[in-house]
Amino acid sequence: MGENGTIQLTRTSTLAAYHDGVERYVTSFEFTGTGESVGSIIPLPGIPDEVVRGGDWTLQRLAREVAPLSDGDEAADSFSGAAAESAEVILETQIDALDITVLRGGGDEVGIWARDNGFLLTPDAPEMLDFYGHRSEIFMAARFDASRAAELGQTAGDGTPIMLTIPTDAPWVPLRILSLGLGGSELVEADVFLLTDEEPDLLAGGPGLSLERSEPANALLLDDLRSDVGMEWVPAEMWFTYLAVDAAARDLDYDLAVSADDSTLPALADTGVTAPEIRSV
Repeated sequence: MGENGTIQLTRTSTLAAYHDGVERYVTSFEFTGTGESVGSIIPLPGIPDEVVRGGDWTLQRLAREVAPLSDGDEAADSFSGAAAESAEVILETQIDALDITVLRGGGDEVGIWARDNGFLLTPDAPEMLDFYGHRSEIFMAARFDASRAAELGQTAGDGTPIMLTIPTDAPWVPLRILSLGLGGSELVEADVFLLTDEEPDLLAGGPGLSLERSEPANALLLDDLRSDVGMEWVPAEMWFTYLAVDAAARDLDYDLAVSADDSTLPALADTGVTAPEIRSV
């Protein structure tokens, strides 16, 4: 939650597409409520080459693929800073009403940067940032500016899609971060779409994540995605996977590990949980 208001992030949809050693991570920031600003922090598997505005309807097209329209439908105080400095800023950019910053640092460093830059972190933030900082020291912070949104004519519920291009050998999808700041019984709902060159192997841990679709992507879907802004890289053949998150916040203590080819297995470490908790998806 941001200062002086009730702005909050709503349901999340994400595309993680992995092709030729590059992950393209597309997500949309959609906020509701009133106030001046609100921020969101997302862990990343590597340093992005670029961060740009995503296509206008890529995520909507993916959502329609799995749920076709029917006829007629249209506490930062926990970061003392005693043994850590603020995180390193790698990249800064503005996209519509969002101020985007890519950071390098451990959990303490990112927490200090967030506190110093006006993010009001929840009491569970230190543990959450440490959970990710041990695996990757790259984070993206997105800050929504309500006054700039008003100047642009954006209203509550309008989404801003963001696409990051990340060279990496080990794609994974952060899920636990979605439970940040929520009570244990509060529900986390999210749609996760994967596009890979081959059928992926997936690992996760705990309840609340279901595999809904796993199949060769149909030509119409790929043609539609390819015609959107920034999506011209989409090849003629890919594997399409759709997973739904529907979990109580207390149960969402894991991430989704992905192996995008049949020569390797998904890494246990990328799930964030121990072997007894692990499960194939």
